Amino acid sequence: MRVKKELGELLVEWGIISESQLQNALSRKRPSEPLEQVLIKLNYVNKQDIINVLKSHQDIPQVKLSEKFLDERILKLLPVNIAERCRAIPVGLDKNTLIVAMSDPLDWAAIDEISLATGYEVKPTIVKEEELKKLFQQYYSFKEPANGALKELEINAAVDQPVFQELKIDLSANTDAPIVKIVNSIIHQAVYLKASDIHFEPLEDAMRVRFRIDGILKEIMTLPKVSSQAIVSRLKIMANMDIAEKRLPQDGRIQLTINNTEIDLRCSSIPTILGEKIALRILDKSNAILSLDKLGLTPEVLTQYKKLVSIAYGMILLTGPAGSGKTTTLYATLKEIDSITKNIVTIEDPVEYLLPGINQIGVNQKAGLTFASGLKSILRQDPDIILVGEIRDPETANIAVRAATTGHLVLSTLHTNDAAGALPRLIHMGVENYLVASALAGVVAQRLVRKICPYCKEEYLLPVDSSQAMFMRLNKEVVLFRGRGCTKCDNTGYLGRMAIHELLPVTGRIRKLIMEKASSERIKQAAIAEGMISLKDDGIIKALKGLTTIDEVMRVANID
Repeated sequence: MRVKKELGELLVEWGIISESQLQNALSRKRPSEPLEQVLIKLNYVNKQDIINVLKSHQDIPQVKLSEKFLDERILKLLPVNIAERCRAIPVGLDKNTLIVAMSDPLDWAAIDEISLATGYEVKPTIVKEEELKKLFQQYYSFKEPANGALKELEINAAVDQPVFQELKIDLSANTDAPIVKIVNSIIHQAVYLKASDIHFEPLEDAMRVRFRIDGILKEIMTLPKVSSQAIVSRLKIMANMDIAEKRLPQDGRIQLTINNTEIDLRCSSIPTILGEKIALRILDKSNAILSLDKLGLTPEVLTQYKKLVSIAYGMILLTGPAGSGKTTTLYATLKEIDSITKNIVTIEDPVEYLLPGINQIGVNQKAGLTFASGLKSILRQDPDIILVGEIRDPETANIAVRAATTGHLVLSTLHTNDAAGALPRLIHMGVENYLVASALAGVVAQRLVRKICPYCKEEYLLPVDSSQAMFMRLNKEVVLFRGRGCTKCDNTGYLGRMAIHELLPVTGRIRKLIMEKASSERIKQAAIAEGMISLKDDGIIKALKGLTTIDEVMRVANID
């Protein structure tokens, strides 16, 4: 039988506070304010005092939610409104006992309410208030308003009124409309989780919502089919797209302010056989442009690259698939070489971030402003440095290469598997090999890999007969690192991303191979012989240092 002692009473018993201090705190306490917060504000106790008392009373354990994976099936056992009111979150289930993390595990009224709501015996554990708040944000903050809005839609559908059209919801103005609440809560959560993309995908009987976080798509929730068309229409209205056009792809842009931060969303719709699919690319305007020192370049490669971009003229290319961080590296490069004495002009599709003091142009296909036509105009603007967002066609390739041979430094991107592949690609696009040889100064290939979560990082011994060891060309066991998975990394073992690179300077030997129209493989072997570290080897070096896992390197750089 438990002894129902309140926190204040225990602190007095332990001699941590006096009875008069307790009475003073109680007199100042607001009805919904936890006693512990008042005591801490008055400097009567600190957080550790309270934890020590609670841990000793009836052996109540302390739990670190940052090191614990929360099962959503267990979370659903306790209604959100009760969890918030009781300042509690379910973290485990042992037969007929629900283990609940609470900032005040002596709140017996809350414990009784949780037991009554769930039908389980309740075992309280101690958790810090700040951890509890973070978990509520992560697991409950956006799903509760979304689920509430879905219930409103179910009610409307139950009375045989087709949702959206028949109800005549003004989605452009009515922020109380269920669909508006759903869309807003999903976008807010994506920004909170630092997702780069949101996908709204039609299925046969539902709409799936997925976030791309650290380069990997993760399913967040599924919405009923009845809401799918209304959600698509809401997003189209926000992006100034034509809601009546459902047969053709469309593009638009949404600008929002979330928590005093300006957010740009690039919106794209495509028709599928199951309905329209919407993809949103999230661009956080508050993100500062990184410096070259923050890109993850090894010291040797960083020194070499800084020397490369300091040249007066020539072409430097960045290669890699979409989403590999090429634009970030280009912006960091411009930041490195920007000067009041230089005229820098960019043409991009689209302009992702504003760069102070740099002239930026956005491609506008409808108006006839393409990379090629824009580049021609830029050359009449007395530029020193030109950034071309992407070389997509032979005309752009030829103009860019010729600009690089006539006294301009040209930075651009190309889609190839590795650095060496960019050289024959330009030739295949119709650029004369002698122009490629004379214009190109260097090529950087890069990929993004997920970083190991520092909160759950652990060592392990890699067996010599594993596929990872074969990839690394090992003949003995080595110590590597991985993440166990915790709340901070959403049980993935990864938190954040970094780049791996290979830098190919165009030396005399490489120019000779270009003139011979050598294959990318011959060029790559020659570059390695001259000291180039390949993408694969750069990734292996960073895995051995414990920055990423060898599985991540294999995922993005297994291109030999």
